Amino acid sequence: MVFRKPPDGGWGWVIVVVSFFTQFLCYGSPLAVGVLYVEWLDAFGEGKGKTAWVGSLANGIGLLASPVCSICVSSFGARPVAIFSGFMVAGGLMMSSFAANIYFLYISYGIVVGLGCGLLYTATVTITCHYFDKRRGLALGLISTGSSVGLFIYAALQRELIDLYGLDGCLLIVGALSLNILACGSLMRPLESSDSLPPEKTCVDKVPDQYFVYREKEKTIEENISILEKGYTDEKRANNMPDYKQDSFLNKNVLNSININEKDTYKKIVVEQTNFCKQLAKRKWQLYLNYWEETVVLFKNKVFSALFVAILLFDIGGFPPSLLMEDVARSANVNEDDYRVPLISIIGIMTAVGKLILGILADFKWVNTLYLYVTTLLMMGVALFAIPFAKSYLTLAMLSGILGFLTGNWSIFPYVTTKTVGIEKLTHAYGMLMFFAGLGNSLGPPIVGWFYDWTQEYDTAFYFSGFCVLLGGFLLLLAALPCWDACTNRIAKLPPNTYSYKVASRA
Repeated sequence: MVFRKPPDGGWGWVIVVVSFFTQFLCYGSPLAVGVLYVEWLDAFGEGKGKTAWVGSLANGIGLLASPVCSICVSSFGARPVAIFSGFMVAGGLMMSSFAANIYFLYISYGIVVGLGCGLLYTATVTITCHYFDKRRGLALGLISTGSSVGLFIYAALQRELIDLYGLDGCLLIVGALSLNILACGSLMRPLESSDSLPPEKTCVDKVPDQYFVYREKEKTIEENISILEKGYTDEKRANNMPDYKQDSFLNKNVLNSININEKDTYKKIVVEQTNFCKQLAKRKWQLYLNYWEETVVLFKNKVFSALFVAILLFDIGGFPPSLLMEDVARSANVNEDDYRVPLISIIGIMTAVGKLILGILADFKWVNTLYLYVTTLLMMGVALFAIPFAKSYLTLAMLSGILGFLTGNWSIFPYVTTKTVGIEKLTHAYGMLMFFAGLGNSLGPPIVGWFYDWTQEYDTAFYFSGFCVLLGGFLLLLAALPCWDACTNRIAKLPPNTYSYKVASRA
């Protein structure tokens, strides 16, 4: 199917609106899971590390399963996947209200809701890219703020619903709200196909289209005889020819020649199919080899290798505050009268602001996006080190705002990846980096929770988180220093009158 040119408007703005609300509805509860985390600690009495797995799975499983999500959207389309995923998110949230233990939540909230969110994210991004080309950056920026706005609103909403209806009632109501994803998904109309014929394919591209399985049933001898006799009789009647005794002899000779031709044709088709399967297997194997060769080439790039370590350490250390900040405030004995706005809501709204401002800064030609990203990592590491010293609501709120703003560096991460590997390798590199980002999201909160279970305080946990983020930032900064490129260019381009000598080894 050939899609027509993206309209960069029209129904595309409807797609932007429904994609915004889709991310708002699906990511609101998982990102604001810190409010539920405190309630689950009291309800099930499990350790902080074990309980933190619920929220970390819900936020990390979608990134870990990003290749599967992409295949589903490519195979079935964005609208069917969005509608199906809406049932997954709503069903997982409602099922979680009946959880009898923490292990049930791992499945219902962690895996079902997390996988549904990953599918919805892929569907919204894909359908938006189909409708926009010149304004694609603006459209993607608008829909990405849906998750941040959802975090801001759902943090206060879930807290209010828990006070009114309890934890189970809160999850049922939030799950019912998620059913609105079905209405949003139904409006994700696929882009109409073009009426013009596609350009003619090359011989290599035509191979899959020319492959047809030979399923014709081989006729029996009696069927062939009856067909030949019927044809011969009809011809004789049309020409008023007399009946000769040698008719049976002629029929037998003709039948033998036709059977031989059919057998030769069948053998020829079998040989062609066998050769095609061999060529197809070689092509697939070559694709796999090319994929691994490209992966090796990517990791030979020192900046990409450092970026891979930095994104993993960033998510291990930088994601836990959005999940655990409410419990940090409770552990610091913050006065409830001073607790005006949930700390997670502050993180959410400042994340949206950070995405917008950092995205605007990245568009300036004089701004190096790689150094801008490194700066956000180093600042976040310092802010994480400051959390143990915050003992009041005001200081925790200020740190939450700073951490939320710096978390907005997700908006410039595609820019950084493109600057590192080039636009032609962006898809391959970005998919790998997102997988390890999901791994960091899944491991970060449980590790911090285990530190608390071990030490009975959050200080050591956030020192560890700050160290992880700072280490990733320093490694990326060291790899990105321009002196490495200068040394490489100096070695690669020697002056024309310069000679190199090699000392002979002694015998």
